[in-house]
Amino acid sequence: MSDFAARLTFSNGKTLEFHGPADITKETTEAIVNAANSSLLGGGGVDGAIHHAGGPSILQECKRIVAKIGTLPAGKAVITTGGRLPAKYVIHTVGPVYRGGHQREAETLASCYRVSVQIADDHGIRSLAFPSISTGAFGYPVHEAAEIAVRTIAETLPPCAHIMQIRFALFDIATCKAYVEAAEKLSQQPLANSAIFSIERGPS
Repeated sequence: MSDFAARLTFSNGKTLEFHGPADITKETTEAIVNAANSSLLGGGGVDGAIHHAGGPSILQECKRIVAKIGTLPAGKAVITTGGRLPAKYVIHTVGPVYRGGHQREAETLASCYRVSVQIADDHGIRSLAFPSISTGAFGYPVHEAAEIAVRTIAETLPPCAHIMQIRFALFDIATCKAYVEAAEKLSQQPLANSAIFSIERGPS
């Protein structure tokens, strides 16, 4: 059970939830997002865990995609089966490598979230779970990444035709706290889709 959970509820009833520590490979949302590398051939961290738990069918589909499009650029995303995962689909996106926080890096990170949500919505997916993209081996500072991620989802989720719920399945308490703080801060700003912030603490 998650030790820490918070939620943003938008004026149209859609929700953005934060859970941690959480294992994204166990999420029961219809789709999960993989923080992939551009080769799409698996790797360490979240990427390796998703491929390991989901089995070879994910990698086979990734190889077919690479054969068609080559490597996947940062900020873009593609969708595959979820294989043996509880989630039916995996959306693979490539985050930016942090090199000092240039505007282009922030825009690329925002694009990861925006494009992933658009792909999910185009496929009629109703629920989606994200990890914290680029904050592991790619070195993006968690607090900066959290603000970009939460703001982008808050802009992208409410107009979606199909998606009702997005959650962040965050690896540890510290990461979850950073995202919860970003959500609380955002909820205090005037938003087009006014968001209500609520927090729940589970058993510690």
